[in-house]
Amino acid sequence: MTDDAPELRASDADRERVAEVLRDALAEGRLDMTEFEERLDATYSARTYGELAPITRDLPIGTAVEVPRVSMTKEPERRDGWAGRITGREGSSSWAVAVMSGFQRKGRWTVPKRFNSFSFWGGGEIDLREADFSDREVVINCVAIMGGMQVTVPPGVEVVVRGIGIMGGFDHREEGVPGDPGAPRVVVTGFAFWGGVGVERKMTRAERQRLKEERRQEKLDRRAERRELHSSFREDVEEAHDRMLDGHRDMLRKHHDERRERRELRREDRDRRRRGED
Repeated sequence: MTDDAPELRASDADRERVAEVLRDALAEGRLDMTEFEERLDATYSARTYGELAPITRDLPIGTAVEVPRVSMTKEPERRDGWAGRITGREGSSSWAVAVMSGFQRKGRWTVPKRFNSFSFWGGGEIDLREADFSDREVVINCVAIMGGMQVTVPPGVEVVVRGIGIMGGFDHREEGVPGDPGAPRVVVTGFAFWGGVGVERKMTRAERQRLKEERRQEKLDRRAERRELHSSFREDVEEAHDRMLDGHRDMLRKHHDERRERRELRREDRDRRRRGED
């Protein structure tokens, strides 16, 4: 990590990259469990790049977190639909370990063809709702010993669960739901001992908000249509009433004219009779 902008805020992805370096160091024996736990706690509580940098400075990959550079060219945006999310690229993360701790893989990341995860007295969250996929079929391998993991997939993805649970369990509720055309297939395998692996199909908060807004807009449109229909009906009734009044006035005017003509005829008849008498 460079030191030219240590005050910049670190993201969840930056903290997760540092956590991966620490897990590698633990597996290689470079850190004991106490040091690993202390540095992992410091990683997830860090807010800036300046706080993250010292955590891995004495490790072989001590530059895992770099200050982001501002690009002057706009990167191509993800294409709409599943075709734009099945990239064929390598996964941005291929494994995760939680030993008396936890891990997360969520947000915008690339799921490899096979992702291996392990938890012991800990927990993990593998969220695929905003992820890209290396291939049309990916395997999520979960080993949970006295711990738990949660795999979250977006709607439209086909899910197959092949895990085994001993005094634990794998969630099979999402199996049997057909996927959308062109959507990836997620196979969840592994082993759970005194632990569990949950699998759920869930929309992102942004998607839920979008659907909620669409439903709200539909209600507003229906309400506007009802108001317009009511207004049109009222205008038709008023127009019909006006025509009825005009017809009634015309009828009264005609009746009045006929009465006046009859009076004039009677008057003329009386005048003729009087002149005849004279």
